[in-house]
Amino acid sequence: MKTRIYSKILMFFIAMLMITACSEDFLTIDKTGGIPQDEYYETDEQALAAAISSYDILQALWAQDWKCMWMVKELPAGDINCGGGNAADQPPYQQLSKFEYGPSIEPIATIYETCFFGIYRANKVIEKIEGDSEAKKVVVAEAKVLRAYYYFELVTMFGDVPLVTIELKSGEYAQPPSPASAIWTQIETDLTEAIADLPLRSVMIARYGKDHAFRVTKGTAQALLGKAYLYQEKYAQAADQFDAVIQSKEYVLEKDFSQILKKETEFGKESLFEISYSTEQGNQWSNFVWGNGRRQENNIHWQLCGPRGDGYFEGGNTGLINGWGFAYPTKSIFDAYTAEDTIRRRASVMSEEELIAQGGDLRLEGALPYDCEGYIRLKYGTWQSETDLKAQPELNYGTNIRLIRMADVYLMAAEAHYFNNGNETAARAALDSITTRAKIAPIVSSGAQLLADIKHQRRVELAFEGHRFADLVRWGDAADALGSEGYLPKHALYPIPQKELDLNKNMVQSALWR
Repeated sequence: MKTRIYSKILMFFIAMLMITACSEDFLTIDKTGGIPQDEYYETDEQALAAAISSYDILQALWAQDWKCMWMVKELPAGDINCGGGNAADQPPYQQLSKFEYGPSIEPIATIYETCFFGIYRANKVIEKIEGDSEAKKVVVAEAKVLRAYYYFELVTMFGDVPLVTIELKSGEYAQPPSPASAIWTQIETDLTEAIADLPLRSVMIARYGKDHAFRVTKGTAQALLGKAYLYQEKYAQAADQFDAVIQSKEYVLEKDFSQILKKETEFGKESLFEISYSTEQGNQWSNFVWGNGRRQENNIHWQLCGPRGDGYFEGGNTGLINGWGFAYPTKSIFDAYTAEDTIRRRASVMSEEELIAQGGDLRLEGALPYDCEGYIRLKYGTWQSETDLKAQPELNYGTNIRLIRMADVYLMAAEAHYFNNGNETAARAALDSITTRAKIAPIVSSGAQLLADIKHQRRVELAFEGHRFADLVRWGDAADALGSEGYLPKHALYPIPQKELDLNKNMVQSALWR
């Protein structure tokens, strides 16, 4: 799928680059090999290629070397320590982990910028493509979902940001921030319109083939709209959207929890929204693309976040190989799993004792690696089965990132129902699928304890999947959970990057950071 689909992206990029590079008035040489922009977007194939360019930004956003969304979301959440070789290894990440960052920190600036790259490309699709065929209508709807997703990340992480829904002219780039309420309204509009035009997942695959399983569908848009409503505390609307996904029967939970984030279940029956990475590039040290996530098809951050080698880590018969020593799990997340919750715990985090029992080792001359509390991550781990062992294994992880999976939908549905006039029966029913797969006792609590149980299930079910910090902030629990780590009220949002403030004189810093 990657080779076939992304070859279209390359063709599209070449065309766009030639258009941009040759558009100055003083150039009178006829363009060759490119397609003028006003002649593009005409065929169904061109429309899809344009939409894929917005999908492509997801790869850079979540796995660009040293500046990835996964680390920005996970480091402040209290479930991983930063790690590294020492206290001065990748300072921006260590600052994020300790709430010592400011507006100039590069990972935050890169994420902010990259989201707007995705919005720009989605805007082009929405503005340029006429829905004169069913395929084009679907592509425009996909672009609306992607634009909504990028804006969802921006508004939840930064608050008031520029709202841009058209292609701006050169003198219009310095846009002022729009209030978060306007961003949320646009997200709701985009997703509502997309739902009307998107097919169900089963229809998408039947119509276009399994190679198109990466594309967002009606269920994706409904789940993301439900999430947007949930974050705004519009609980009745949120519950309706989650129930629509559940009742569609398009998605079910994988039977084996240990496989939910592995290659075997990519674009599987539990996945609603997923970022695709590839092992097909066969990267070597001599040709790896550093510092340009938009050309990066593999997930380099899994190597960064694997247990440190250099004589420390030996995987024994676990199937794990060495990483570079970042993102060690904390004792807190290990202890969060109850004694009966063994299926999820054993698939998520491993103790040093368990590693030794499988013939492995975590110490060098008796010492643990820097920032390691004696545990290693299994979720999104450095599995040798997830990379290309014939090339340079460190540089070829193809592990996909699941942005929304069905377990998340059930858990959000439980929360929405709980807060929607206290419909505890529906809340517990949504939890049943989660507890059944985990083979733990069903949730039978009510009142404040039921809410506590919902929150706990989100933590242990979705550990290391990028949800925890945002959950703590929106619940109002961040100060209690993370105050000892340095969390302050201003950390509910990230600061507007200084780079943006320097370039855009109409932009202002978030009130929390002034």
